[in-house]
Amino acid sequence: MKHIFNFSAGPAVLPQPVLARAQAEMLDWHGCGMSVMEMSHRGKEFMSILAKAEADFRSLLHIPNDYKVLFLQGGAIAQNAMIPLNLLAGKSADYAITGGWSKRSVDDASAYGKINVVASSENDQYRAVPDFSSWKLNKDAAYLHLCTNETMSGVEFVDMPNTSGVPIVADMSSHILSRPIDVSQYGVIYGGAQKNIGPAGLCLVIVREDLLDRASALTPAVFNWKTQADNQSMINTPPTYSIYIAGLVFEWLQAQGGVEAIEKVNITKANLLYEYIDSTDFYINHVAIKNRSRMNIPFFLRDESLNDAFLRGAEAAGLLQLKGHRAVGGMRASIYNAMPMAGVKALVLYMQEFARTH
Repeated sequence: MKHIFNFSAGPAVLPQPVLARAQAEMLDWHGCGMSVMEMSHRGKEFMSILAKAEADFRSLLHIPNDYKVLFLQGGAIAQNAMIPLNLLAGKSADYAITGGWSKRSVDDASAYGKINVVASSENDQYRAVPDFSSWKLNKDAAYLHLCTNETMSGVEFVDMPNTSGVPIVADMSSHILSRPIDVSQYGVIYGGAQKNIGPAGLCLVIVREDLLDRASALTPAVFNWKTQADNQSMINTPPTYSIYIAGLVFEWLQAQGGVEAIEKVNITKANLLYEYIDSTDFYINHVAIKNRSRMNIPFFLRDESLNDAFLRGAEAAGLLQLKGHRAVGGMRASIYNAMPMAGVKALVLYMQEFARTH
């Protein structure tokens, strides 16, 4: 049977051991006679799943005790409304636009108050993070919002601007758990699960406790971080199965040696693909080298009339979901934690052969 490698940007590849374990536990979780999809979210069985998932997540990212972890629904896009509702408190907020998703965050947040765009790389087709010296930060802003890895354009932050105490709110959907981070640098970190954590339907939010008392009175209870924190993320039925799978992914990641170990693998995978792209004039990546994402690698064929042939050949070779985002074009290889080195090697070999024959 031909091996399949799934390069989808999300929903994305999951570790095979996680899928195998979920399959084995599908009908009967740990002898309780129920599938996780059937059990009460307030029963002792699921409560133990939730508690372990949170503990493992905290351990992997070394989350300080003064931060709450929320397991929410609506994906990262829902946070575009939840963030201003929970944090604006009559102030303005700063946003940086470094790709399609941070631009979407600006558009969505603008309905809730004054949003200042303090930096943008849109005119440069999102090829780099603007130099921090050019950012027009407001020392009185309620927060600064960033998307620290842009899935569409493949731009990743390597450091943070100095905000003089203004909380940084970071959308880390597509690179969370791929590299160590200092959680204390941020007021809020959030991310949709469907890239590096688990199936679609779950969004994780890490929020510093002192930011939990700023919500607008108009904030619906399901959107209110403090209400959710006070109720273990269960003011309504949470996405129980997505939380269960996320917990299995956390256990798998611990078995790999944690975030520090997986980062070394991710660096090797990304370097292998970027080094090949840079070695040929057949393919090109436009992103500034210092801001190249390790997780999402867009590239273009210099002769774009060959795009369809490239994708057909890739699919025949078992290399799936390589078509770039519709807003960007070209190709995109998403090589999240669960993508094995063998998948990246197979892609490079295919790219070499396609270039040789075309």
